[in-house]
Amino acid sequence: MIPLDRAKNLHRIQLIATDMDGTLTIHEKFSTKLLQAFDRLNQAGIQILVVTGRSAGWVSGLANYLPIWGAIAENGGLFYRDEFQASLVPIPDLKLHRQKLAEMFEQLQSRFPDIQESSDNAFRLTDWTFDVAGLTVEALETMNSLCRSSNWGFTYSTVQCHIKILEQNKATGLNQILQNHFSHYDRDRIVTVGDSPNDESLFDPSQFPISVGVANLKRYQAQLQHLPTYVTSFVEGDGFCEFVDAVLKAR
Repeated sequence: MIPLDRAKNLHRIQLIATDMDGTLTIHEKFSTKLLQAFDRLNQAGIQILVVTGRSAGWVSGLANYLPIWGAIAENGGLFYRDEFQASLVPIPDLKLHRQKLAEMFEQLQSRFPDIQESSDNAFRLTDWTFDVAGLTVEALETMNSLCRSSNWGFTYSTVQCHIKILEQNKATGLNQILQNHFSHYDRDRIVTVGDSPNDESLFDPSQFPISVGVANLKRYQAQLQHLPTYVTSFVEGDGFCEFVDAVLKAR
C-alpha cells in the first residue's frame, strides 16, 4: 500500500466507487466535511457510486438523499439509482433463498450461540447478516469455512457479518454497473475505495488498477489477499476527504 501522497494519475479519475461504513462515515455518521467533499466532486464532474454492505431497505433511501450517482447494496446484491432498482445476483425464488439463508445462520448459531441477527436483517433481500462485535479472527475464519462447506459465501465488515451466495461480492456487482453504464471509461479513470474485508474484491488489481484504502484498513492487512494500491494518512471519513483533496488538487 503506497502512501496517498505518492499517488500518480489521480487527475484522470472520473468515477469513485466507494464503500460507506468506516470509509465515508466518522463514528458511524456522515460529517459536514464529507457532504462538502461530495459537492466539490460533483462540481468537478466526478461521479460517486456507493458500494456498501448495507441493506436494500436502507440503501433505497440513501440513493435518493445523498448527492451520488447511484448505490449498490448488500455487497453486490442490488443496485439503486433514483427510483430504479435492479438485482445484480441470480436469485429465482427470494422467499426460498431467505429461508435457506436462515438455516445457514442457525447452523452458525448452534456453534456460536452468542451471535445475534442484525437489526436491519428483516430489510434485506439477498444476504443474511449478524453483528460482528465481539467475534475473534479465529471465529470469523471458522464461520467462513462452515459457510463454504455448505456452498455459501461469507464476508464481514466493521459492522456486520454477511452470509450470501458464493459469487456475490462488491466487485461482481460493480462490474455489472460499469459494463452497463460506464463502458466508455478506461479502468484508470475509475477508483475504488474501502476499509474492511468485504471491500477486498474492490482491491483486486486485475479488475481495478487504482484503489484506495482509508487508514483504518491497516487493522485487516494481514487478513487480506488483495490490498489497495494506495492508503490514506487519516482514518474513516477523514481519510476519504483526504483522498478527495488529492484528486481535486491533481486536476
